[in-house]
Amino acid sequence: MNWAALVLFGSFGALMVVGVPIAFAIGIASAMTFLLFMSVDQTIFIVAQQMVSGMDSFSLLAIPFFILAGNIMNRGGIALRLIEFAKVLGGRLPGALAHCNVIANMMFGAISGSAVASAAAVGGVMAPLQRKEGYDPAFSAAVNIASSPTGLLIPPSTTLIVFSLITGGTSISALFVAGYVPGILLGLSLMIVAGIIAKRRGYPVAPRPSLAEVQRKTLDAILPLGLIIVIMGGIIGGIFTATEASAAAVLYSLLLALVWYREIGLRDLPRIFLDSAVTTTVVLFMIGTSIAMSRAMAYGDIPFVLSDYLLQLSDNPLVILLIINVALLVIGTFMDMTPALLIFTPIFYPVVTDLGMDPVHFGIMMTLNLSIGICTPPVGSALFVGCSVGGVPIARVIRPMLPLYAAMIVLLVAVTFIPEISLALPRWLLNYGG
Repeated sequence: MNWAALVLFGSFGALMVVGVPIAFAIGIASAMTFLLFMSVDQTIFIVAQQMVSGMDSFSLLAIPFFILAGNIMNRGGIALRLIEFAKVLGGRLPGALAHCNVIANMMFGAISGSAVASAAAVGGVMAPLQRKEGYDPAFSAAVNIASSPTGLLIPPSTTLIVFSLITGGTSISALFVAGYVPGILLGLSLMIVAGIIAKRRGYPVAPRPSLAEVQRKTLDAILPLGLIIVIMGGIIGGIFTATEASAAAVLYSLLLALVWYREIGLRDLPRIFLDSAVTTTVVLFMIGTSIAMSRAMAYGDIPFVLSDYLLQLSDNPLVILLIINVALLVIGTFMDMTPALLIFTPIFYPVVTDLGMDPVHFGIMMTLNLSIGICTPPVGSALFVGCSVGGVPIARVIRPMLPLYAAMIVLLVAVTFIPEISLALPRWLLNYGG
């Protein structure tokens, strides 16, 4: 019996059950595990040391900058402009407003980097419009919830930055570029399902917009979408790193919101900075305690024990990847995305590297997998926010979510077993050879 694993996960589970905040639960469980191997003084020292060293990373500077840029864009009138542009793109399809919802979440999620912010901003605007057009509110909320995580795959994504840190330097640029195809395919898959349901229910097609209206809405959306071009163009062109791109994103979003749209003023900035600082502190504290947990796992040989166990179950890589995916899907229903990524990446990463799986491919697979979890009960953050802004109870949303869950899982299987979905673009644009 591996006592380290028993103490680590047993104490962590017990602390979660009694309601201890997850970052504290991670830190306390890590300390209790270290006590199996060293004295109290040594434990306090090494936990503190690991937390500080874990956060002492230049790459992590990208997280507060992207969070700040997202908050500025969230309050700068960006969501409404992107929704109007999405109506132009998806308005002539059956169930036009459902397609607009998905497209808007893809664009706004990529800019904000937050599924919850996307579900709230886009869903808050789309829900009344869909209700007015006769859409079932539960269906509308389900489409909004399922499509909100697309921005976690389409860069810039703080989730992929965290994955890079945990795995010891997987290329952030390659992860960013690799997320495009799976993120777009996720949106298209949801649009196909939503379109089939909308066609059967007879939901309306939007009236054809005039050429002047198309031009106006397109021009309104160009500048917000330009943020993605600035970030990815700079990274792919070698002009700046992902961390430097995050600082450029803040400058761009400030100029857009303050000078061009003037949706916010200088007096709004202190509140935006404070909210961004609070969010950053929560994320970085969780990263610090999770680094300590990773060290505790290493002391107890937990990743290696689990790796040996999985490899003993089967020598077929496809079977092992299937087991890992099922495990992550279950974990994602009970744990939010960031802590799940921080805790379980160090466990499964040695397993997949033993199988010869590319780190970028694994990062995209894991992000997509855990994205499904934030849309599922009982703790899915996007689920709760989407139901709240849609004005429907969770019990009513589950049934219309089922075909959307199915589409997400089918794509997950494809991304898992067809590496080129994730790797073709970084190999082409970045000459990635991982």
